[in-house]
Amino acid sequence: MTNSRTMRIAALMGLLAVALGAFGAHALKDVLARSPTGEALWGKAVFYHFIHAVMLFFLATRRPLHLVPWFGFLIGIFLFSGSLYLYAVTQAHWLFRLTPIGGVGFIVGWVCLIISPPVDRAS
Repeated sequence: MTNSRTMRIAALMGLLAVALGAFGAHALKDVLARSPTGEALWGKAVFYHFIHAVMLFFLATRRPLHLVPWFGFLIGIFLFSGSLYLYAVTQAHWLFRLTPIGGVGFIVGWVCLIISPPVDRAS
């Protein structure tokens, strides 16, 4: 995986975070209001999605590329935020089984950065 490909994926994740935040606030407002936790869950999903999209972008600018934390954050976005997005709309309880797996992805990414912080080295 190259830095430019990871940067493009990171940018796409940032774009999706903004778009899903706006979509939830406007187009899904009535749907999310049907559940007492719908809006809060959607907001939490957007928050974690956006923070980790920024981290994906940051890691994509580093050389060498740290793929373990990068993929940890990407998997976390899909499973943690993705399960919250879907649950907020569908109320399908089985989705909550995916949420902690995504949280572990986030934790793995952060632990990797504690153990081996990315220091930019000229290529």
